[in-house]
Amino acid sequence: MNKYFCYLFSAILSITISAKSTSAQVTKQPVDYVNPYVGNISHLLVPTYPTVHLPNSMLRFYPERENYTSNTVNGLPLVITSHRGSSAFNLSPFQGDVREIKNTIRYGYDNEIIKPYYYEVDLDDFGINAKFAPSHQSGIYEINFSKSQASSYLILNTRDGELSTNENTVSGFQRLSNNTKVFIYLETDLKPVEAGSYQNSSIENQKKAVSGRNAFLVLKYAGNTQRVKARYGISFISVEQAKKNLQREIKDYNLANVAELGKNIWNTTLGKIAIKGSDENAKTIFYTSLYRTYERMINLSEDGKYFSAFDGKIHNDNGTPFFTDDWIWDTYRATHPLRVIIEPKMESNMINSYLRMAEQMDDHWMPTFPEVTGDSRRMNSNHGVATIIDAYNKGLRSFNLEEAYQYCKAGITEKTLAPWSAKKAGVLDQFFKDHGYFPALPAGEKETAPEVHGFEKRQPIAVTLGTVYDEWCLGNIAQQLGKTEEARHFLDKSLTYRTVFNPETKFFHPKDASGKFIEPLDYRFSGGLGARETYDENNGWLYRWDVLHNVDDLVEMIGGKGVFVEELEKMYNTPLGKSRFDFYSQLPDHTGNVGQFSMGNEPAMHIPYLYNYAGQPWRTQKRVRSLLSQWFRNDLMGIPGDEDGGGLTSFVVFSQIGFYPITPGLPMYVIGSPTFENVKIDIGNGKKFEVACRNYAPENKYIQSAKLNGKVWNKSWFTHEELMKGGSLELIMGKRPNKQWAADDAATPPSFKMPGK
Repeated sequence: MNKYFCYLFSAILSITISAKSTSAQVTKQPVDYVNPYVGNISHLLVPTYPTVHLPNSMLRFYPERENYTSNTVNGLPLVITSHRGSSAFNLSPFQGDVREIKNTIRYGYDNEIIKPYYYEVDLDDFGINAKFAPSHQSGIYEINFSKSQASSYLILNTRDGELSTNENTVSGFQRLSNNTKVFIYLETDLKPVEAGSYQNSSIENQKKAVSGRNAFLVLKYAGNTQRVKARYGISFISVEQAKKNLQREIKDYNLANVAELGKNIWNTTLGKIAIKGSDENAKTIFYTSLYRTYERMINLSEDGKYFSAFDGKIHNDNGTPFFTDDWIWDTYRATHPLRVIIEPKMESNMINSYLRMAEQMDDHWMPTFPEVTGDSRRMNSNHGVATIIDAYNKGLRSFNLEEAYQYCKAGITEKTLAPWSAKKAGVLDQFFKDHGYFPALPAGEKETAPEVHGFEKRQPIAVTLGTVYDEWCLGNIAQQLGKTEEARHFLDKSLTYRTVFNPETKFFHPKDASGKFIEPLDYRFSGGLGARETYDENNGWLYRWDVLHNVDDLVEMIGGKGVFVEELEKMYNTPLGKSRFDFYSQLPDHTGNVGQFSMGNEPAMHIPYLYNYAGQPWRTQKRVRSLLSQWFRNDLMGIPGDEDGGGLTSFVVFSQIGFYPITPGLPMYVIGSPTFENVKIDIGNGKKFEVACRNYAPENKYIQSAKLNGKVWNKSWFTHEELMKGGSLELIMGKRPNKQWAADDAATPPSFKMPGK
């Protein structure tokens, strides 16, 4: 009997050790949780793209197709030049009848693998397997052919540009808009037996250069060629620089080494925030969301130089990298504030890049939508000013605040406030300066203001609320610079949101130039396509809460804390009011609905946290958790709206950590409900800030009590200064709310200015 138990014990011990060993072998690193497919099927508008790239790198790549459900891919990409742009250049491997060659080949595909640092796909119609790995300004392909007797081909295409070939190399450029070019230098490990242009269903070996629309070259490799490797560099400066970028980064044809280096870079980057918890799906959602925030802005510096489309010149970066490709209307709310915490040096470099852009442009206005091809001036308002004051008030000092102030001030006061316009200020802007609001056009009245975009309309409430917040930011910069009179002027102007607040309905309501509220008006449906004649992309219910800089005043305007909470709840309870077909045909951006609330667009991201200002933070805890579970999931439709390169997913990162920067410009964070048992944020200089949940379970979403750095904490917010000291926010969690925690007046977050300021 004893012998039997001895054997049994040994067997159990062996199984246990084996299980532990297996567990240790499969321990996931941060990048292993990233699922680039999340959101690849859109709810309505633009899906996420499964982007392969290194953090903030110039070279980005995703399969060229409409979305995950697409039946084919359009060749193989070499580089995308904007967040939603199609590929520049194209690579199409081919085996078959030379007469069937085209400038770009559409492939059926299968067995696709996408990781941030690696791509693999079977182009099954042709029996071709392709592998890819990126570096910062270069990439490498490995193409495997299966037809042993057939000749193998590589087709290199430029949509509008020039290409030439010499032995085993291809080089050239593609034209983009605004006199911008992207250059390429590519070389293969094998020398082709034929190479040249494609004419009359054959390769013209004597013609080694092509130019024009869809100009392409064909490289033919000998029969029995089973594998061709191609490595390439890209540049916005020249072919020579593209070659240097390649030679600096990828010195041989070892794709596995490039992929492994990329994996290590991603793990170091994502590892700046370490999470612990039992919910594996939550970890995937978190690290995938964090990966999304590193897609933009991109670093354009190449060996200390960069091309700027803002003046069409090549500049020395003088040791400070130049970044671009940023849709600030989307990213100022949470993406930039996240970088202030975990990437302060990069954020400083990005702000310095803004200043360079403004200095290089003729009008010296702070950019709004800076892209590789220049500032496209999309959306409304001038929120670059928010990134400036937020960074400065949180301790970043490596940029010239006076210079930033002048560019921000010029953008707000000299450029028209009319959306999607780069024109100078006109009659509507003078009206805003005189009366404090952007006037709406009465129904049926023809537009005569030349600065107004024909499709985008005036967006009067969105422009008014966005601009008064910008003026608050500008006033705070003036205050920091000791410009007392200008500070008072802009801070006073930042209160003119009151001029468009309807005291009867308690909504922000568009007014015409005579001071009359536009009637009739339905806060759900009025304003035409995208509500652009009244609000913008979202309806009046969502813009009702868009006073980021003075929430306390908004609480009082709506009727005090009790009424404020009731009205927030009413928003979530109010149905669409018409069929989904009709609602979304008018408001396609207003997705991710809970009643009239829209989780699918950035102007909604702060709203779940507003309960804290009314002394009911338990409702914030409940609402944030429910929105995360409803709309951000580990599946193909796991993003509720246009993700905008981190604009929306930065909300997820902050919310899963457990706090949110509700007012960029005020150095503080509003507390929500952490998703994980423990989060450690690397804040640099060997320090970490920890959010620790006691009595942790995924379902325990309510805070029972809190300590900040060991002291009892009964406030629903804390300062950036406290975060950057390091230490911990310790939260006792429970399944049901403690409605007394942080409920009194002294516990609510600050508005307009920090306490004691």
